Amino acid sequence: MEMLEKVEAYFEKDHPFKEGIAKLRELALKTDLEETYKWSLPTYTINNKNVLGICRFKKHFGIWFFNGVFLKDEKNVLENAQEGKTQAMRHWKFFDNDTIDETMVLSYMNEAIENEKKGIKLMPKTTSVPKVIVPQELTVALKGSPDHKKSFENLSPSKQKEYAEFISTAKRTQTRQSRLKKILPMILDGKGLNDHYR
Repeated sequence: MEMLEKVEAYFEKDHPFKEGIAKLRELALKTDLEETYKWSLPTYTINNKNVLGICRFKKHFGIWFFNGVFLKDEKNVLENAQEGKTQAMRHWKFFDNDTIDETMVLSYMNEAIENEKKGIKLMPKTTSVPKVIVPQELTVALKGSPDHKKSFENLSPSKQKEYAEFISTAKRTQTRQSRLKKILPMILDGKGLNDHYR
C-alpha cells in the first residue's frame, strides 16, 4: 500500500474519534508540514525531520510532538509520552471530538515547526563506558610489548572487552595461554576478536 493510501485509510477508518483526528489533520495541513506515514500513524515533517504525529486510541486521540519538551506549553496541556522512558516527546490528549481549540492547536504546531527549523533538539544522555577489566595474563603480555599495549589501547572499548572476556572465561591456565597466543597478533593488527563476523 502506498504512503498516501495508508494515510487516507487511517483517517477513513470508522472510529469514535474519526471527526477529531480529521480536524487535527486539517490544522496540520494548514502549516508548512509535509504529511507522511510512520510507525503506523500519520506523521508530519519539515525538511524530513519529524515534528508531530496524529494518533487515536480507544479512549482518546491526540498529537505527539516529537520535541514537545521544548514547547512553552502555556496552557499546560502536554504530558510526557512515557514517563521515565521518553525524554523529548510530549502528548496532547483529547477526549472529545468537540474540544479542539483550533487557534491554540495551530499555535502549538507552529511553535513546534519553528523549533525544528531552529534545530532545537534534546541531546541524548551519554552513558558512561564500563571499565574493561583486563585479566592478568593479558596485562602482563601488554606491559611486555609497548606496540601491543598501544594497539590494544587504540581498540574500541567493546573490542577490548571482547579480548578481556576471551581470556578470562577460560578455566584452565593452558587454555588462557593458548588464547593469549592467538589474539596477540590480532591486537597488533588493530583487529577485533569478532571482526570476521561483522
